[in-house]
Amino acid sequence: MKKYDVTIGIPIYNSVDCIQASLMSALSQSYPSIEILLVDDGCTDGTMDVVKQIVCNHERENDVRIVKHQTNMGVSASRNQIIDEALGEYLYFMDSDDTITENAIELLMQSARCYAAEVVFGSYEKIETSGSKTVYQYPSLQLLKMGELASFAYRKYAGVQASSCNFLVKTKLLRDNNLRFIDTDYWEDFVFTFDLVTYISRAVLLPDITYYYRCRENSLSHYQHRDNISKDEVMQNVKSISYLKKNSSAYINKGYFPNRCFNLVMTDFYIACNILKRRESILPFVSNNEIKALMAHPATWNQICYFSQARIKNMFMYMLSKLPAKLCVATIWCLGKYKKLI
Repeated sequence: MKKYDVTIGIPIYNSVDCIQASLMSALSQSYPSIEILLVDDGCTDGTMDVVKQIVCNHERENDVRIVKHQTNMGVSASRNQIIDEALGEYLYFMDSDDTITENAIELLMQSARCYAAEVVFGSYEKIETSGSKTVYQYPSLQLLKMGELASFAYRKYAGVQASSCNFLVKTKLLRDNNLRFIDTDYWEDFVFTFDLVTYISRAVLLPDITYYYRCRENSLSHYQHRDNISKDEVMQNVKSISYLKKNSSAYINKGYFPNRCFNLVMTDFYIACNILKRRESILPFVSNNEIKALMAHPATWNQICYFSQARIKNMFMYMLSKLPAKLCVATIWCLGKYKKLI
């Protein structure tokens, strides 16, 4: 079976309006040794007809594989199948509504080879539904010792992209460590990337824009823009962060553990602010007790007292989680207002 340097993996579900631009940007890469692995996750809107028409007329037709799900299994199952079936030494995820620059894989692979890197991150541009654009740009940086990438990622909130897209990662590393996407449709990529950084010993960050992330109305990650929001959807986000909290005990002896904890509780804080901002739109109603519960800290008070980093910030968040529910929510509301999150 043919081997490739890179597999571009794209889960596809009902993306008829944007799949052409996305797929063509993958097929038009300047780098030669690329497999395009597409997962048809039960499309029903004609998306795959567009895909097949593009592929059969393209010079890279023989480098494209399509895996079909008879029913929609969700993005996590699709990405896990891509991990299992990829023929590339490196894996690169894309979403079916986004595009990449023509030289994206070439730029990332140059650094992967130069530094024998296990992961290489590119910078990206986020395009809102309004048309406004925001650039998220990394410094030019090589992190070539175990723990350095995790320390960089956790040094501040959102230190690395929460998406599973726009980075090359060694396929073998994912398989050897059984790194998988959890079974949820919400923030599964955040969970994956948040834990992935702890397994990396050689990483490169590039300032080059290689990815264009397009926000879509009613997409899974943008419930805050909708008039009616399911409480279950919000709680799936909470579930994802709770999963990371439960796993945090494995990192107690790591130097980055305090900052990892603070990242998690700050994510909960932002979720709580979004709930309070859109509380009337979320049905059923989210109670004060439920908001307080999501603020639980992953570390104990004794552990926090010995933190060498972010001790005071973690102490504050821990004490916030221990306040009576009404007072806890009132404090979050005041802080959210002060930070212009509510």
